[in-house]
Amino acid sequence: MKEPKLRFPEFTDGWEQRKLGSILTRRIEYKKQSKDYPRLAFASGQGVIPLSERKTNNREQLIKDEFTKKYLVTELNDIVYNPGNLKYGAIDRNKCQRGLISPIYVTFTVNEVPSFIERIVTSHNFQQRALRFEEGTVVKRQSVNPEDLINLDIFVAPQKEEQTKIGECFDVLDNLIQSAESELEGYRELKQGMLQKMFPKKGETTPEIRFPEFTGDWEQRKLLDYADFYSGNGLSWNDISDDGQEECILYGNLYTEYGMIADKIVYRTNSTIKNPVYSKFGDVLIPASDTTPTGLARATSIEKSGVLLGGDINIVRPKDKINGSCLSLAINANKKELIKFIKGTSVRHIHNADIKTIEIPMPQNNAEQEKLVNYFKNLDNLITLQQEEIDGYKELKSGLLQQMFC
Repeated sequence: MKEPKLRFPEFTDGWEQRKLGSILTRRIEYKKQSKDYPRLAFASGQGVIPLSERKTNNREQLIKDEFTKKYLVTELNDIVYNPGNLKYGAIDRNKCQRGLISPIYVTFTVNEVPSFIERIVTSHNFQQRALRFEEGTVVKRQSVNPEDLINLDIFVAPQKEEQTKIGECFDVLDNLIQSAESELEGYRELKQGMLQKMFPKKGETTPEIRFPEFTGDWEQRKLLDYADFYSGNGLSWNDISDDGQEECILYGNLYTEYGMIADKIVYRTNSTIKNPVYSKFGDVLIPASDTTPTGLARATSIEKSGVLLGGDINIVRPKDKINGSCLSLAINANKKELIKFIKGTSVRHIHNADIKTIEIPMPQNNAEQEKLVNYFKNLDNLITLQQEEIDGYKELKSGLLQQMFC
């Protein structure tokens, strides 16, 4: 018997140690897809979802016998996992619907409260214990057999009322996280949509949406008419030091997952660099190499002078009367013009010689430039605040998981 550190006050009985196999029973049932049993998908971080919503390429949709082949049945509240992908968190409760999934997965019925058991089997601690059973010589093909998985011991609240309250508590948190993530995605989509509407399309001289006090055509010129060009120099990841005295930027910390970092300097160095290159307020930074074309097709302005800039960074330094932040927005609104100059296969690259020839529309009025910058800064602030809210919910959930389970 054992007790969690934090629990609802009306429950005092110790938790029981049980084999997972006494709670989960493997469901081995196959059907052809139909109206009552539609095809579903299962993926790490997504769980069971409609096949059409899967983020990754789904080659199974291409098979010719799609409607004659039999698939594995999963019912609502089943526990589903991928034996070959458990290390990436591919285990979850079916919160979607009854349907069919690929036979490569394993699905279990649950004889305790499903939302309670879900939190145990999706925990990092449980998955690390399960990974000790990985079999296979090739790393990418290692798997955790269902017979080994259900042999693991877990602690279970003896009363289903307590299990239900715990499950409901985490359901509320998950709903808050999901709602906040949907709102975040809405802000991101709004930003991308407004970039396309508030900057003219190729061949046009005015944007689709514009602040009403501004009129007249925008200029469309090559970047070399708006800026001078430099390159970062001589700084690598080996030069990074936690106690470094000098702020520095490498290509790899130009961005966060939810926006451009602008003035957020992440790294420091003590290294002495030959022929160092420093930022100037308003510089626009574009990576010179990456493994994906979309990574290269992004620009960010830095609102701080004197920051050491490492190699693999193209520096676009705006000329007088050109707002660097507005210029970076204009580049990002026309990222297709960047993409067509990207070269390479495994590691792709783009350099100043190509960047300076790209044609970019810019408003001639400095006040209009400034207003555009402020509009998108406000959007970036909303995105950042929304991400911080999500991070807070996830931190709360992580802490409660540690305290409300044995």
